[in-house]
Amino acid sequence: MFRIGFGNDIHRLVPGRPLILGGVAVESDFGAEGHSDADALTHAITDAIFGALALGDIGTHFPNSDERWHNAESFVFLRFAVGEMKQRGYEIANVDSTVHLEHPKLRRYIDKIRKGLADALEIEANQVSVKAKTGEGVDSVGERRAIRAEAVVLLRKT
Repeated sequence: MFRIGFGNDIHRLVPGRPLILGGVAVESDFGAEGHSDADALTHAITDAIFGALALGDIGTHFPNSDERWHNAESFVFLRFAVGEMKQRGYEIANVDSTVHLEHPKLRRYIDKIRKGLADALEIEANQVSVKAKTGEGVDSVGERRAIRAEAVVLLRKT
């Protein structure tokens, strides 16, 4: 049996915050604003796992009104979702994700992001796709006001 989940996330970009993507610090003048470390990619993948399992979304499990999650590393959320997945007898077949960010370019970070995500997801890096797209100067991403990430996860029964 297979289950598919979709996740997405968007955060404002602001000066003075780190930009974290897939657990990797990306050199940038702007970082993502959020209650946790605002790792939009990890949030999207976490939401995709929760969605595939019909367990709600990241805010259901880790509300931004709870101070325990203030500045929390998003891999805490991802590892929790993986635990829920394994408890229900599933494993990840693959992850396909896209990060929408005008600047900086992410090519030099992609392999490290894929490896870190694969480790947290307990799979091989060749099961994790991370693509980077610009906003071509259009909308909040293109105007460098926001970062957006989307992810699709395919789970299979173990």
